[in-house]
Amino acid sequence: MKLETRLAIGGKTILRKTRRRRANKIALAGSLVAMAALAAGCAGSSPTAGSSGSTSGKGGSAAGKTVDFIGYGNTNQWAAYFNGVFEKKLKAADVKLKDLTTMDAGTAVQNFNQAIADKPDLIVTALLDTKSMAVPIAKAKQAGVPVLVFDGRPDPKVDGDVLQVVSDNVALGKAAADNIIEGLKAQGRKSGNVVVVTGTASSLVTQDRMQGFSAEMATAPGYKVVETQDGNWDPTLSGQIATQLLAKHSCDGIQAAYGMADYMALPIIASAKQAGCAVGGKNGLIVTSSNCFKAGIGAIKQGTLYGTATEDPGTIANQTAAYVLKYLSGQNPPRKQTVKEERITAANVDQYAAQCSHA
Repeated sequence: MKLETRLAIGGKTILRKTRRRRANKIALAGSLVAMAALAAGCAGSSPTAGSSGSTSGKGGSAAGKTVDFIGYGNTNQWAAYFNGVFEKKLKAADVKLKDLTTMDAGTAVQNFNQAIADKPDLIVTALLDTKSMAVPIAKAKQAGVPVLVFDGRPDPKVDGDVLQVVSDNVALGKAAADNIIEGLKAQGRKSGNVVVVTGTASSLVTQDRMQGFSAEMATAPGYKVVETQDGNWDPTLSGQIATQLLAKHSCDGIQAAYGMADYMALPIIASAKQAGCAVGGKNGLIVTSSNCFKAGIGAIKQGTLYGTATEDPGTIANQTAAYVLKYLSGQNPPRKQTVKEERITAANVDQYAAQCSHA
C-alpha cells in the first residue's frame, strides 16, 4: 500500500516535471518564431517618401550609392561652378554620379524620364521649367525613386513629393528692389523708370524673385517698372535685350535696371556704356543683380554695379552636396532646407567678397 502511494506520488512528480519542460520548450519555440517574423517584416518593408530609401541607416555610408544629376548645363557660368563643386564632393565620397545636365528645358524632361528608368538611389534636379517637370516628378514618386530639387522650388502640385535645398528667391528679389530704391533716392530722384531682364521666366526661381522684387518696388510708387523681359540666364541675350531697351527708351528714359545675375547685369552695364549712357554715380543708371560673382564684386567696388546679393554657386553647391551625402547615408535630414541670402552693396562688399569670388 505504501509502495503504491509512493509510486503514484512519484508518477505525479515525474508528470509535473515533464509538463513543465514541454511548456518551456513551446514558449521558447514561439519566441523564436515571433523574432523571425519580425526580422522578415523589417527586411521586406519598402521605404516611404522622405525615408532614406536604400540607405544603410543612421551612421551608414553613401559610398557606392547612385545619383542621376539633372542640373543646369555647364554653358551657364553659375552652373559650371556649381557642378564642379557638387560633383567633386560626391565623387570624393565614392558616390556614383550620372551627369544629365542641360540648359534646355525639353531635354531636362527627357533626361528625367531616363533617370527614372535607371532607378538610382536619388535623382538630383534643377527646374528650368517648373510646370513641365511636375509630371516626371510624379512618375518618380510612383516608381519609388526619391527626388531632390535644388535652387528653385517645385510646382505646388508635387511640393510634398520631393526633398529640397532651395535659395530664398523672394529675399533675393527684395534685395534687388532695395538696391534700386536706395540708389535712386541717393541720387535725389523721386521718380524713375526701371527695366528688368529676368532669368528663365517659366521657372519659379524667376517668378519668386519677381514676387519679392515687385512687392518691394510697390513701397516706392514713384519708381515704375516699364519693361520686363526674359533673359533666360544668358549673358549674351541680356546684353542684346539691354541694347534694344536703351534704343527704345533712350538713356534719359531708363534710370535703373535689374539683371537677375551678375553675369546678366554686367552686359547691361556694357550696353549702357556703348550707348553713351552714364552708369552709377550721381546721375547715371543704377544697376543691380543677384547670384554674386567675382566680376560683380569688382564692379561694385568700381561703382558701376550698385549692388547684388548672394546665391553664389559655391555656397548652395556645398549645402546641396552635404544634404545628398546625409540622405544617402541614412541620416534623414529635414525634407526642406532654405539657403540664407544676403544683400550686398558698397557698404558691405568686403564682407562678402571672398564668398562671391570663387566664380
